[in-house]
Amino acid sequence: MAGDLSLHNEKEHNAALARISELMDAKPGTPEGCELDSLVTAVEEFESRTVEIGFPSITAAIEFRMEQVGLCPEDLISCIGSKKEVSEVLDGKRAITPSMALALQERLGIPAKMLLAKPAVSD
Repeated sequence: MAGDLSLHNEKEHNAALARISELMDAKPGTPEGCELDSLVTAVEEFESRTVEIGFPSITAAIEFRMEQVGLCPEDLISCIGSKKEVSEVLDGKRAITPSMALALQERLGIPAKMLLAKPAVSD
């Protein structure tokens, strides 16, 4: 897939999200991994142009969704890594990687873009 991928409408956006889900286990540096990176970048760019809402904190979004679907922190080990890493993410001490964000999107339905967004500075 070309590195200069650009999404122009919601149909292309949805197709890219579906393909990202298919490529979640792609290894970095492989053609599939490169395609995944390009798609994530294109989705982020498209959403930055079309989505005009603020996001809750990453941990608040994850904890809220976990509560909604009846999950505990241990249920996120498959998405994030070890129990310690889950704890660090939920405490805001560990950043979410793109692969974690995609796994959490699949498990919790929280858009990866939100999970990867930089927190707003509030001073």
